[in-house]
Amino acid sequence: MKQVVLGTAGHIDHGKTSLIRALTGIDTDRLKEEKARGITIELGFAHLDLAGGDRLGIVDVPGHERFVKHMVAGATGIDLVALVIAADEGVMPQTREHMEICELLRVKKGLVVLTKIDMVDDPDWIEMVTEDVRGFLKGTFLDGAPILPVSSVSGEGIEDLRLALARLVGQVDERNAAGPFRLSIDRVFSMRGFGTVVTGTSSSGQLRVGDAVTIYPIERKTKVRGLQVHNQEVEVVLPGQRTAINLQGVERASIQRGHVVAGPGSLLPSHMLDVTLDLLKSAARPLKSRTKVRFHTGTTENLATLVLLDTDELAPGATAFAQVRLDQPLAVLRGDRFVLRSYSPVRTIGGGEVLHPLPRKHKGQDKKKAAETLKVLVDGDTAAILLWHVEDAGWLGVSEDELRIRANIMDKSFTVTLNQLVSRRQMLLYDKENRKFLAPSVLIELQQAVREALAAHHEKFPLKAGMPKEELAAQLPRAVDVKLYNTVLRLLAQDEVLVLEKEWVRLVSHKVDLTGDEQTIRERTDRIYRQADLQPPFFRDVVKGLPGSDRQHQDVLEWMLSQNILVKVKEDLYFHQQAITGLKQRLTAFLEEHGEISAPQFKEFTQTSRKYAIPLLEYLDTQKITIRVGDLRRLRA
Repeated sequence: MKQVVLGTAGHIDHGKTSLIRALTGIDTDRLKEEKARGITIELGFAHLDLAGGDRLGIVDVPGHERFVKHMVAGATGIDLVALVIAADEGVMPQTREHMEICELLRVKKGLVVLTKIDMVDDPDWIEMVTEDVRGFLKGTFLDGAPILPVSSVSGEGIEDLRLALARLVGQVDERNAAGPFRLSIDRVFSMRGFGTVVTGTSSSGQLRVGDAVTIYPIERKTKVRGLQVHNQEVEVVLPGQRTAINLQGVERASIQRGHVVAGPGSLLPSHMLDVTLDLLKSAARPLKSRTKVRFHTGTTENLATLVLLDTDELAPGATAFAQVRLDQPLAVLRGDRFVLRSYSPVRTIGGGEVLHPLPRKHKGQDKKKAAETLKVLVDGDTAAILLWHVEDAGWLGVSEDELRIRANIMDKSFTVTLNQLVSRRQMLLYDKENRKFLAPSVLIELQQAVREALAAHHEKFPLKAGMPKEELAAQLPRAVDVKLYNTVLRLLAQDEVLVLEKEWVRLVSHKVDLTGDEQTIRERTDRIYRQADLQPPFFRDVVKGLPGSDRQHQDVLEWMLSQNILVKVKEDLYFHQQAITGLKQRLTAFLEEHGEISAPQFKEFTQTSRKYAIPLLEYLDTQKITIRVGDLRRLRA
């Protein structure tokens, strides 16, 4: 049985709700206020079983201009539209705005229902209104669509409408069940004994009782306790079905219309979206960059700032690339449609398609460059889109899961194409464990940045044997993924560009050459510490008798430390490596024979004062030679 969703559209009081009641026997106005005022305020839902065995889900939308945001929420995800126009009034302002919204959301099929024919006595008037409607529809997706006159009061034309809907449903392609489940929430309520229930129209994937799901963008994890489709309990939900989901362990207050129920890890919240934007011809004025707008997608309305990328101002009827900077995060996918409404006064002004759900912020001259590259996401094939996203991820790389979300390619072509690109080395799999990818051009760029940072360090500190790995990473122009960074260092070492020595890095070409003064500093310092054995002076006292500048003293000291000539035991206290090596050997032999040693014994053993004995004991602990047990030291096993 094919699942198809029909949405109504049209001006207030043109009989949308009455039409649905006549078609289905279901009154979609459920609120007391709606019944009291005689107008639809919230979305209403019904269903119709057609002659061919297909089931038509129906979304009834408000017609009043104050509730257009509810209309947008209801129109999202529909397969067909029934444009309702009252025969006694014809095309009205919300008729036009609702049609514009349907076109912006790329609704492809539908029909026109000319209601309230019982209110018109003159057949010529019906004919005149019909011709006027045909003229209104010229150039739209409803150009040439059936126009069916009906009366919801007498039932005239209702059966013809059912048959016309059955024919239209037969022309609608079945939705693809591939990919994760996704449903935009349009209603949230609590039921005694059941807990929180959310409703919406499933747009993709399948959902079963017991499945784990996540509520986006709040990323709240939960499970499915129960499912209903058109008030009937089911075990599985398919795409295009009007669905109620009973969620486990979630408070009603934590969820709202606009949130999305989806498979775990299938979406990523974002405060920015790259889009292609169409400004309506009917827009009252050109749209300037950085305009505050109301952004509608799925069933949500968000305030946002619209930044035009390839122009500073967009004329009515024109198209541009833009970045939407949202006040609150959303979780959407490439290809999702959206509608823009002006901030104040509120009016539909345009809409378009999401191209990139997780972009970086475009600023200055980068905006035009970004607009140029975004063209790939409009008309590129699967390979081009995947390569674009891997390149866009830059130095951070991108995981397979995130790449799938970015590209929104959910069928088998994703894996097939990805493997082909890796085998051709058009993209690099640098982290097999986490399945992370990198563009070859980014690897070259990163290797060059590492070489330049090391060269600059060697030039600034010629006597330093190298650079700590962490310090080198901090000197790079941008943050880099840790595994990628280590991969780059390993590859450069394999190519004999640099040398890795524990936590230190240096270029192969880097050699330490001491000047005359520096050579003198090294020789005198070496002699002083060698002769001092286990009772060396502080370095601040040593430098008083050395030639050269303070900078040269420090550089030579750091060079001697890197060459393991001197050993740092604590701040400003250094020992010659020869003294430390001898102490380790003698202490190891002592402890092997006696088992333990106290601090006073160690002072006597080394013939030193407490000033040296305690720092040496603590140093030996850190070197895992000894271990402290109470006030005693023993050999570490």
